[in-house]
Amino acid sequence: MDIVSKRNPIHLFTKTKKQHMGKEEWLKRLLVTIMILSFLSILILPLGTLFVKAFQNEEGVFIGLANFAKYFATPSLVQSFQNTLFIASITTVISVTLAFAYAYCLVRTNLKGKTFFRYTALLPLFAPTMMHGIALMYLFGNQGLVTKGFFGVIPGFDINLYGSTGIIIAEVIYTFPQAFLIMVVALNGSDNRLYEAANTLGVSKWKQFITITLSNVKYGLISSVFIVFSLSFTDYGAPKVVGGQYNVLATDVYKQVIGQQKMEMGAAIGLILMLPALIAFIVDQIAQRKQVSYVTSKSVPYQISKNNKRDKLSFLFCSIISACMIILLVTIILAATVKVWPYDMSLTFKHFELKSYTGDGLTAYKNSLIIALLTAIAGTVITFVYAYAIEKIRRMSGIRKLGHFLSIIPLAVPGLVIGLSYIFFFSKPEVSIFGWTVSNPFSFLYGTIAIIVIANIVHFYSVAYVTATAALKKLDREFELVSESMGVPFYKTFFKITLPMCLPAVLEMTMYFFVNSMVTISAVIFLYTADFKLAAISIANMDDAGNMASAAALSVLIILTNIIVRILYELTIKIFQKKNIKWQIK
Repeated sequence: MDIVSKRNPIHLFTKTKKQHMGKEEWLKRLLVTIMILSFLSILILPLGTLFVKAFQNEEGVFIGLANFAKYFATPSLVQSFQNTLFIASITTVISVTLAFAYAYCLVRTNLKGKTFFRYTALLPLFAPTMMHGIALMYLFGNQGLVTKGFFGVIPGFDINLYGSTGIIIAEVIYTFPQAFLIMVVALNGSDNRLYEAANTLGVSKWKQFITITLSNVKYGLISSVFIVFSLSFTDYGAPKVVGGQYNVLATDVYKQVIGQQKMEMGAAIGLILMLPALIAFIVDQIAQRKQVSYVTSKSVPYQISKNNKRDKLSFLFCSIISACMIILLVTIILAATVKVWPYDMSLTFKHFELKSYTGDGLTAYKNSLIIALLTAIAGTVITFVYAYAIEKIRRMSGIRKLGHFLSIIPLAVPGLVIGLSYIFFFSKPEVSIFGWTVSNPFSFLYGTIAIIVIANIVHFYSVAYVTATAALKKLDREFELVSESMGVPFYKTFFKITLPMCLPAVLEMTMYFFVNSMVTISAVIFLYTADFKLAAISIANMDDAGNMASAAALSVLIILTNIIVRILYELTIKIFQKKNIKWQIK
């Protein structure tokens, strides 16, 4: 009877399927384990090392809160903290207000040229934050175009750029696109039936705006407020270029670590720098959980009423904002293509050679391309695979929830803190964990290209992860269940079904990693080496050397590169959509 049963095809199929499922289970557990271990090694342990260092002295002896007490006992450092709070607060009010009004004009009015206005609002995303400061210097600096009255044609005026004024203007330009993108999404989700009912009841337009519009977008407003505050609180680029003697926390960290080699004070300031971002992250997560859906299956899309006066005012407002963005871009291009500003305005392309006082500008540009490509490829693969493991693997729910939590944490960690924590963790051949000294197997990464790529991936991971998760949630779980019942390996389902259907999101993640890796400075300012400079770092070095024309030229190269990447992304998405439509028709 045993011999007959063993030769039974059904029995053999069941046995083979069990073996296959055992292998599947092993691979899934391995994937989730690798995910958790990687988060532990490149995120948790470095941050833990930074945390420990903040409570130690130069010799590594525990001294409690002494570093923080010393910080707040130093008047100049306390002034930096107050300056940072002031800059972040004013920037948040201005940036969120302008972004909301701009998004409202694009979504809720019959504005002409919406596509043009949408893309001009995103221009600052393609440039390093230092570029905004450099452009402002050419416009409002001591020899600026506006300061000198357009070469004496009209009376000039001085806005006292260097200091809080310049930093706030630069930070508003930097954060405006971030707030704008959030507000567009928030304003698009409205039910027109609410407005119809209000009109029937005779509710005034202003009251409708307060009770319906603002109520619907309040969570978007909360998110944009905390994101803008965090970005402006932790930014290093703008204060570096136009800050003058006006110190902020981000520049203090750099001075303490690089200038004075006071690592323990740098760690303490790093924790202080992280607090507002952490609070913003927690509040934002709570707000998102409380958010309710205002758009249901019975909802009616918002209908834009005719109002010529409103549309004309909207066009004027959007034109002014867009003009400001374009003027900055034109200014930086002009600065890069004239011989000697403002004395010899004849055109030249000599500055693009990037040979004098450049900090290896052209080589740095090539290095940035290499880093951006490696970050885009590796970051996209890692993020999407990890998001798949968290979202689609049905077992090990507790560990997957831990993976989700770890995936969101980078949102609350400023780039400067990531770079600083990497110095403390990866530069040491041995690390101390709960009093035990163990060898550090990752110390070989310090001073290599790999650590810069890893820092960039961690810095930009959370946004890409959210993008991947949103795309994966749209796919029915039946794909995995059917494949599992038929004995199809999950990795085949991943490559043949999941990945092709999520291709637009994958391309968006790749573009996001690339563009941000080209413009970032905060996450890599502590990690680059003399032999491997990056473009954004070289711009800062050019600014220090007073070689502003070459800094402008390098900024133009970065902007053009990112715009080309964005255009390629848009074209690829259109091709994919056309093929998808044809597939659906067939």
